[in-house]
Formats: sequence, C-alpha cells, structure tokens
Amino acid sequence: MAAATTSCSSAIYAASETLAKPSSRSFSATSLALQSSSSKLAIKSLRLSGCGSALGARMVAAPAVKAPALLDFDSTVFKKEKINLAGHDEYIVRGGRDLFHLLPDAFKGIKQIGVIGWGSQGPAQAQNLRDSLAEAKSNIVVKIGLRKGSRSFAEARAAGFTEESGTLGDIWETVSGSDLVMLLISDSAQADNYEKIFSHMKPNSILGLSHGFLLGHLQSIGLDFPKNISVIAVCPKGMGPSVRRLYVQGKEINGAGINASFAVHQDVDGRATDVALAWSVALGSPFTFATTLEQEYKSDIFGERGILLGAVHGVVESLFRRYTEMGMDEDLAYKNTVESITGIISRTISTKGMLAVYNALSEDEKRIFEKAYSASYYPCMDILYECYEDVASGSEIRSVVLAGRRFYEKEGLAAFPMGNIDQTRMWKVGERVRSTRPAGDQGPLYPFTAGVFVALMMAQIEILRKKGHSYSEIINESVIEAVDSLNPFMHARGVSFMVDNCSTTARLGSRKWAPRFDYILTQQALVAVDNGTPVNQDLLGNFLSDPVHRAIEVCAKLRPTVDISVPADADFVRPELRHASN
Repeated sequence: MAAATTSCSSAIYAASETLAKPSSRSFSATSLALQSSSSKLAIKSLRLSGCGSALGARMVAAPAVKAPALLDFDSTVFKKEKINLAGHDEYIVRGGRDLFHLLPDAFKGIKQIGVIGWGSQGPAQAQNLRDSLAEAKSNIVVKIGLRKGSRSFAEARAAGFTEESGTLGDIWETVSGSDLVMLLISDSAQADNYEKIFSHMKPNSILGLSHGFLLGHLQSIGLDFPKNISVIAVCPKGMGPSVRRLYVQGKEINGAGINASFAVHQDVDGRATDVALAWSVALGSPFTFATTLEQEYKSDIFGERGILLGAVHGVVESLFRRYTEMGMDEDLAYKNTVESITGIISRTISTKGMLAVYNALSEDEKRIFEKAYSASYYPCMDILYECYEDVASGSEIRSVVLAGRRFYEKEGLAAFPMGNIDQTRMWKVGERVRSTRPAGDQGPLYPFTAGVFVALMMAQIEILRKKGHSYSEIINESVIEAVDSLNPFMHARGVSFMVDNCSTTARLGSRKWAPRFDYILTQQALVAVDNGTPVNQDLLGNFLSDPVHRAIEVCAKLRPTVDISVPADADFVRPELRHASN
C-alpha cells in the first residue's frame, strides 16, 4: 500500500463501507472532508485533506446509515415493553424480584438446569439461578458439571453445591441429565468439545449460551447446531463477579444486576423465548433486550477488544507515558489516566451520560477536551473498524481457538499460557496510588484524558451503528458494560488486574489489540495535538448533537437502582487463575 494511503488509514472507514467502485466514492448520510496535499478537490460529500498526517482527514460521522432490524418477540409469561431509542423502537423485558414467582411457569418442563463450567460466569449464574428459584419455591435443580479431577470442585462445594445433594457432578453426566444445559466453559474449550457436548444432550433439550462465540466457530467451519435441540443465549453485559455482586446488593430492594441480551437461535418446541427470559430475570437483569446470536458475538468480542478492555488498556499506557515524559509526577500521571477513566469519568457517564463529562469542564478545559477528542476519534476508529472486520470474518475467532491450543504442549512445542502484564512501572505506581487513596475517591476529571476516552467510546458506538446493531446492544456493549461493570473493578484493583483476570477470550483480545491502540494514539493522535492540528469543529458538533445521548438517557432510567460496590480487597480472581498462582 502506498505511503499516502497508509497515513490516511484512520480516515477511510466510511469510504470503504460505501464504495461503489475504486474511482467513484459515494457516501450516504455521511459527509467526509479530505484535502489533497497538492490540490483542493471539492466534492459534494467528500473533501480530502493532507494525507501526510492521519489527522489531516476531516471526516465527519453522521447518524447511522444502516437501520437496525426490529427484533420483536412474544412471551406467554413476561410482559414485553416497547421503548424508543434515538428514533428506533425496541422491545425489552424489565426484571425485578417481583417477577421471580413467574419462573416456574416460564421454566415449565425443566427439571434440571446444568451449569457447565466454573470460570467467570459459572459461579455467578449458578448461584443467582439457585437463589432465585429457591425464592420462587421451585423444585428445579441447578447442578454444576465439572471435569473429573477439576480443582474447581472445592470452590463449587464452598458455594453450596454438593455431590450429596445432586447439585454437583461430572460434566458429561450433568449434560446428559439436564433439560437446560448452560454451557459456560471457555470459548476455546467449547470449540474443542462441542461434538461431545452435542452428543450427550437429550433430544428436545435446550442449549444455553452466554456468548455467541460457538456459533461463530461453527460458521467458520461450515457447521451449525444439531436440529433436535433448542439453542438460546442470555448474555449478561458484565463479567461474572459483577453479575453476582449486584444481585446480592439488590436483595434488600426489588433487584439490581447487570443488563442482559437474549437470543433464540433455534426453537424446537416453542419454549425457547420464555426459558431465555426466565433465565435472564433469574440472574437479576434490570432489563433484557433482544439480539441475534450472530450480532451478539460480533458486538461482544469486538467490544472486549475495544473500550471494554483492550482499547482502554492501550489508552492509559499511551497517556501515562505521555504525561510522565512531559514532566508530570508519576502518581499524578496515573491519577490523571487510570483513576480518571475508571473513577469520575465512568461514574459521570453512568449516571448522567457523556455530555455531562464535557459540560462539567471549565471553558479552558473544554478546549483541551476538544483537541484530544478531535485528534483521537479517527485513529481509534481506524483500529476499531479493523477489529470489527476481523471478528465478523471469523479471523479473530480462529485466533482465539488456536491460542487456546497453544496453552498446552503440542507437537513437540512448549506450552505458552498467558503471562501477567502487571509488572511494568505504570502498574507498580498504580499499586502505590491505590494504597493511599481515600475511601470514595473517584480521581480527577482530567480534560485531555476525558477527550481521548469519550472519542474512543463514540468511535465504537459509530462502528456498531454503521453495522446495524440495535441501540440497546450498542449502548450496553459500548457504555453500560464499561462504566457499570468493568471499570468499577478496574478502579478497585487496576486495569492490569482486570486484563489478567477476565475471560480467556477477552484476555487474549486485550493483549493483541491494546498495543495497536497505544501505537496509533502515540503515532497519530498525540502527534497531531503537538503539531497544532486545528480542532475538527464538524466532528465536535456531531458529538454534541448525536442522538445516542438521548438513547443513553432512556437506558439510564432502566439502570440498576444501586451502584456496584467493589471493596479494594474484593476477591474476584477467576478460580483457574487462583489455582495457577497457588
């Protein structure tokens, strides 16, 4: 690729999305500004500017070109509610403990729910389901299925699941004896064991997933699920410890928890929708929205590599290095990066939205925010767009499967499990900062950091919007899951701790993509700021008037009634990692 093309890569998202042919670019509902370094070429919807720098691009993103599909559904048990998000009608089911009495009816025909795995989601979902069904006075058994010899047996017993009570046993016996099999083992383990799992399932039983990864894997090798089972998904928009912690916090009120999406991929007997909704309600989801299994895995795997983990990791690495190189004290630099994002910025977005972050700044601080936002938006979009395409094409899924197989010795080659990433200077500074942090301190609202982070969030929203995802999915994957689930845990223990203790797929993605965000921000966005590149006023205006802000306001009214509480000593290390460290 020519050098000029490479330097403009961060500005070409909309062009490649709507190209009619190489020599003729037409853009629907999107206005781009590009200007050649040798001449000015004015076109109604396209101007090309200064490709010697990626920030020479003056591309302005408008609202979605591709309207999301209306994901309607019917339930004979739960009340469906229509909401309007940025002009699009969507359907949800509100949760709450006052709905637990409906669970036996919705789970009709199910005598045993098998929860397979004890990783990030398994412990939380199994305990929430068990407690909710007990409150509903249901006789449905929630049974944990684990590999023989697994060290997770001890942890499951400690949580109240035992062989004697019939609530803990071998994985294959549990699969064979369950009417609803909730497959919560790692994505790579699903890819390696799906044939055996399918062969052990009863005809007309229900396979439950909390991630669409397995569908993506099957599609990549030209396969699908067996036709004699139903396939559903309930996907909490947060990691397992958040799902459990908010559920427990909400016991004294009418519920608090993590929002979830649900999907019905196959329904062999008409029960699938009610079972999926019951599962979500039993987990404590404040509201449940519809998606498809394909849309879920694309948005989820993409989101983990974006603002939920990988991108935020890359952002703070880049900014901490910049601030210290400019002479800022290390502790202050950490506070102005990690503490700012995981604390006050996230808390403000959670309760008031992104515009509230901008509006909380002084006039001088707003100008700093604007420079950072304008310089960072398209570099972030560049990497996000590539990442989404890698997920949608199956490339990222294959990468996860292959990486999982490299964790063990194979073909005479050494094992390469993931190592920790918490030993560099920045993370040691973070340990010191947190050790002296006053209780409840949310960190400073640092305008440059805020501008970069909000630009990243808006770029991710735009990618998902252009790809036709619903606003419920966009907001939950790009906003709510970040500020209400992951970032509070990062604030308690640090971004690096989160990167080392989330799901295997997310950990792999963060390690792969965080350096890309770090590099492009350092090489393009920060250089543009230092070179005095003017603020793109059209881009800023679009941010201030974007319809997503109204949609976030609607979703904010449906948020949990309590904020997640994460003490500094919270033990949310994934069981298998705790064993490895011992």
